[in-house]
Amino acid sequence: MAHSVVKPEKIAATAAVALEQALVVPALFQREGIDQYKGAENDTINVKVEGVLPFRTYEWRSGEPTSSTPGTRQQIQFDEYTEKTVAVSFGGNIYSAVKLTDEQREFDLNGWAKLMTKQTEAIGRGLEREAVTNLLGEDYAVTLGGNVTVGAGKRDLRGTLIRARDVLNKFRVPSEGRVLLVGSDWEAALLSDEKLNLAGNVGEAEAVAALREATIGRRYGFDIVVSQEVPSDAAFALHRSAFIFATGAPSVPQSVFGGTAAHNGVALRYIQDYDANYLTDRNVVNTYKGFRSVKDQLIGIDGSNQAYVSQFEHFVRGIKLDLDATADVLPDPDGPDAKQQELAAITGIKGAADGAGV
Repeated sequence: MAHSVVKPEKIAATAAVALEQALVVPALFQREGIDQYKGAENDTINVKVEGVLPFRTYEWRSGEPTSSTPGTRQQIQFDEYTEKTVAVSFGGNIYSAVKLTDEQREFDLNGWAKLMTKQTEAIGRGLEREAVTNLLGEDYAVTLGGNVTVGAGKRDLRGTLIRARDVLNKFRVPSEGRVLLVGSDWEAALLSDEKLNLAGNVGEAEAVAALREATIGRRYGFDIVVSQEVPSDAAFALHRSAFIFATGAPSVPQSVFGGTAAHNGVALRYIQDYDANYLTDRNVVNTYKGFRSVKDQLIGIDGSNQAYVSQFEHFVRGIKLDLDATADVLPDPDGPDAKQQELAAITGIKGAADGAGV
């Protein structure tokens, strides 16, 4: 019988595919590879984000000023287009390291296959936790209450989802690529809501295995996805570009058996060596990782009907939903925070002090 050698790159590739398919929350983020940035200053990568330009209007049928018709017409204004960069730090290193004795390898586990699966699952759990930590730590300009009731004290979850859609529309968030990420209490409430009729949609097809299992349907432009890592009473309506998720495979030392691989933007390294002092194999799977939210400058219209670019950068690609809250938290147009004032003025999303809101 011919002896076939399993190349380390193939092992790494199999693990990379398994890891990518195991992700839920990171799979909803924009993915970037960091291999090409190794050695970059301060261990960061710069991800480009498209810039914005204001429109301008010009006086109609008014020629260039002359001595007989001096006029007051001004020259046109030129704007400079720039694409900003979002710096993503990748100082983190998530790993799983395991020792395996000769006896365990020969008699208990029959090789590394089962163990590699468990190590890949461990890496996936670490990335899930990191993604959720960044999701929860963001400063959201809008939080919508999910406990707004209608008739017989029932929650109006349908109305909450419609309000979430309205807010993202007014924030000029692209309609394609929107996701509603929910905790377990939100999942139960949505599936129980007869108006949404989601119960029959569990298991609808998605491109990624774990994400397919977590997707419970699509309503009002949102792919609705549940995560056990998200607090049960929390939900997030966001665009897939709201957060950046970057991974990179460390290089393989020449002294060990190993390889690197990436699948759909998720990279990892696999290395193995033998400790002859204890007759033990040592197996390590790891990846560099980085997370970052994306903020935008917005286009507003001033009192002269001219467009302008916002002074502040705003996080508008995602909003938060609180299942138990009975009121919405919106930007205050009259408060001391100039950033909230600007966001309210540009988008029309504002607190109810003046009777406005969503």
